[in-house]
Amino acid sequence: MGKVTISTLDKMKANGDKFVCITAYDATFSRIVSEAGAETILVGDSLGMVLQGHDSTIPVTISDMAYHTRCVSRGSPESLVIADLPFMSYTTAEQAMDSATQLMQAGAAMVKMEGGTWLSDTISKLVERGIPVCAHLGLTPQSVNTFGGFKVQGRTPKEAKSILADAVEIQDAGARLLVLECIPSHLAADISSKLDIPVIGIGAGPGTDGQVLVMHDLLGLTSHTARFVQNFMVGQASVQDGVKAFVDAVKSGEYPREEHCYN
Repeated sequence: MGKVTISTLDKMKANGDKFVCITAYDATFSRIVSEAGAETILVGDSLGMVLQGHDSTIPVTISDMAYHTRCVSRGSPESLVIADLPFMSYTTAEQAMDSATQLMQAGAAMVKMEGGTWLSDTISKLVERGIPVCAHLGLTPQSVNTFGGFKVQGRTPKEAKSILADAVEIQDAGARLLVLECIPSHLAADISSKLDIPVIGIGAGPGTDGQVLVMHDLLGLTSHTARFVQNFMVGQASVQDGVKAFVDAVKSGEYPREEHCYN
């Protein structure tokens, strides 16, 4: 595969080639994910639920994220490593700079942050100082208490218009990548077609440039899964085969299917 950079993803979007993102939290799975051909690895604050046993991502700290980013980077993956800035670690541009610095020095090639246009100034300042940013719109798990639970976003015309406007402004501020989570498929496809930057979907239908799943979900290890989750271990002989099955399904367009989508 060769070392993946943001330029790799830009070229894939331009060529209409789908790319893959999988979460990983340690060196072993970082290597497995990279060897399976996933272009990007997300060190997600989902570790709060998957590894730490919390019911949301909110308790995760910047120290937690830096630790797991170091673990993932030691797996020497060829994949582009993206690390989440956790809850309340980027309330100001100055705090975001300090938090992002910790994750970049731990081995991340890009940081991800949840939120809309209020982040524009922060994104601009991070990018100016050499820190690439992936934005995250739609269902943003750090705002679960505001949403009143894990609910699909963008179903009304007003919500859809707001998410599209946020996406455009965030791109203009300098974000190089965007995650869209749990929004209607038609809205995600519309946003992806209107943006120059690559868009990764999770529960956002097949019209995005890439797809992401939490590793433990795609391996069938979690008891409560969302509509968009598929167990790729079915019929597979090893974890490596299960991860590769997900990668192949995204690249071929076999995943996500209609039953994984929201309308």
